Amino acid sequence: MVDALFSDRYLASLYDRLSVDRGDERFYVDLVMSGHAVLDVGCGTGALLHRAREAGHTGRLCGLDPAIGMLEQARRHPGIEWVLGTLPEADFEAEFDLVLMTGHAFQVLTGDEDVRTFLAAAHRALTDGGHLAFETRNPLVCGWEAWTPDDVTEIVDDEGAQVRVWHEVEAVDGELVTFTESFDSPAWDGPRVSRSTLRFRPAGAVDAFLGAAGFAVVERYGDWDRSLMTPSSREIITVARRARSA
Repeated sequence: MVDALFSDRYLASLYDRLSVDRGDERFYVDLVMSGHAVLDVGCGTGALLHRAREAGHTGRLCGLDPAIGMLEQARRHPGIEWVLGTLPEADFEAEFDLVLMTGHAFQVLTGDEDVRTFLAAAHRALTDGGHLAFETRNPLVCGWEAWTPDDVTEIVDDEGAQVRVWHEVEAVDGELVTFTESFDSPAWDGPRVSRSTLRFRPAGAVDAFLGAAGFAVVERYGDWDRSLMTPSSREIITVARRARSA
């Protein structure tokens, strides 16, 4: 099931306002510019591919997302393919030399079989020697401990209304963290709430899944400045190469 934050048209319209100054943007735009045919899985509002097109990318750019609210935002940007659905459903076959999954979307794959199914579909979608790039939060840092109602972000929506946004963790069960993201405005009767569960896998587990799916890790960073990952790094940023067919 798609979280309300992504499926609700109004909440989707707030997403880019909550994602200003993202540290990952330059990193991923540089990767996109190095590819000829690029697939962005969980493309959201399409901001990343749109910026790459504006920067002069002339090849194929395709954004894929299962949330209609997000995809409606993305479709405002011309010159890019926008597809509703998941990667296994799309059934691409050796069409891309780069597949991206940004915004910590990898953590939405909470089950082991979910990861295997995704990686198998990414492997099929890539050409021989193509690359898969994504990031996941480092569980050793316990970043969810900062997701509290005391940390409030204030934004303004398309109509000029002020909206307050905050997070609150409901449960931590091993590697699974369930939390809410609440949106409230003085003009509303009460807050709108989106609930999510993410899985915080360690780097070793991520690499084991990749190896079993026919990928080899070629780059690993702990921050968007390409510094090497350490136990205290907040991110596990991975670029993996699809093995060439025999």
